[in-house]
Amino acid sequence: MIVLLHTSPVHVPVFDALRDRYHPGTELRHVVGAELLDRAVAEGPGAVAPRVAELIAEAAAAGAGSVLCTCSTLGAVAETAGAAHGLPVLRVDRPMAARAAREERIVVLAALASTLEPTAALIHEEAARAGRAAARVRTVLVDGAWELFAAGDRDGYLDRVAAAVTAVRDADVIVLAQASMADAADRATTAVPVLASPRTGLAAAVRAGTAGQTRVRARARRA
Repeated sequence: MIVLLHTSPVHVPVFDALRDRYHPGTELRHVVGAELLDRAVAEGPGAVAPRVAELIAEAAAAGAGSVLCTCSTLGAVAETAGAAHGLPVLRVDRPMAARAAREERIVVLAALASTLEPTAALIHEEAARAGRAAARVRTVLVDGAWELFAAGDRDGYLDRVAAAVTAVRDADVIVLAQASMADAADRATTAVPVLASPRTGLAAAVRAGTAGQTRVRARARRA
């Protein structure tokens, strides 16, 4: 079982569809805490660290093989909490950041300002891990997009993000910092590769979850 930690219910059908297409038979359990993002934006991610740790502890107690945090703002908090519980906790955007870090000119688009710095920092971290020189990361806040998302105007939201993608110049890769932005890639007109996090993030969680479940069964046999 993989537990997915979301801050919006819109992610649930997205990841279920990816599971059905690429990882049939994998058990996903969704936990939605919209209030976590609201508080993190207002007070900083550290303010919700205790609650995130509680949710991860509950996932471990339930026998999860891994946890996937689909919120880029909370990703670092979730990873830190996972280490304390011996449970693989992945941030959905790490595989995407690793791919982006191969390029020299990277543009990060986000609908929420609190996502920009963590995403850029993650790309720099992945570049350092790969032994590459510091990447040139430019961040862009898509004006008005978050308001459309919060109002439930999914098409308006995706169209606004797609327009921002199309407007990017002088980039080797474009990173869509939030999982909710993924479908905007199909609406944009650009020759620049566009990276989104849901598919690669879920694949990484499935791999980690398989290994995690093996460890859980091994502990049960020894108990």
